[in-house]
Amino acid sequence: MDIRRADLPLLISLDVLLEELNVTRAARRLNVSQPALSAQLGRLRELFKDPLLVPSEAGRGMTPTPRALELQSALHQALLDLQNAVARRVEFNPREAQRHFTIALNDNIFTSIGLAVALDVLGLGGPGIRLSFVTPAEENLTYRMERGEIDLYIGISAKIPDALKSRRLLTDEFRFAQRKAHPRGQKAPTLEDYCQLSHVMVSQGGSFHSAIDDVLAGYGKARRVVITVPNYNQVALVLADTDCVATLPSRLLQRYASSLDLLPLPFSMPPIELAMGWHARAQHDPSHQWLRERFVRAATHRT
Repeated sequence: MDIRRADLPLLISLDVLLEELNVTRAARRLNVSQPALSAQLGRLRELFKDPLLVPSEAGRGMTPTPRALELQSALHQALLDLQNAVARRVEFNPREAQRHFTIALNDNIFTSIGLAVALDVLGLGGPGIRLSFVTPAEENLTYRMERGEIDLYIGISAKIPDALKSRRLLTDEFRFAQRKAHPRGQKAPTLEDYCQLSHVMVSQGGSFHSAIDDVLAGYGKARRVVITVPNYNQVALVLADTDCVATLPSRLLQRYASSLDLLPLPFSMPPIELAMGWHARAQHDPSHQWLRERFVRAATHRT
């Protein structure tokens, strides 16, 4: 292929087509019509003298040819390198910069880490830095970051897609929580006690089952969940006015240590591994590096 006969938009389109393997989805990402992208694919086939993408035998989407597979990785990296090469490099000054960051995390992680980051940023006195904390949605996370909809994701490390850059932030453990002056006393519960108590848990969809119940099943036991709430901080409100108990991450519960008793669990639970994930194109962005460092500092500081 004579590279002088191709223009950059064609190669960008090919990169997206090879990632999506679907003309409709690729056209949506590129913000062009499907017929226009089909015409570009025809031009690419002519330039490379290869079909590149053929209809899938399953009847949905497309399948890359061997030549396309050979091109995919090198093409994607070349486009990233080009983007980095032409990006304007300026020193990031948070007191003067105009920057809006969107961070995806749940309310547990906001309470444990995000609030400290928000206070850190506000304390700088720079009016141009704005933070949007949004509810995480692991599906299409890489795509949403590629489009610039999300700058940083904070969550369970195992949920961060391999396509993203990532860094471990902290390891947390689960604790048993009850209100102060609970009628059962302040002793750590036995396994029998734990299962007989009334539990409140977090569930976005209203399910009464979680990983904790899977662990209990391994002991041949089951607990009694009587209330579910959609957010972690709502659990503390329920505990304050009832005899319900809860099992939650230790770092979150420390925020409520003045009103709750925090006790060891009568069984072993795997620890929580939290990490942050970001798109490769933000790897060397000074403003993004600054934001990531704020989260590293917040994670290593215990309240």
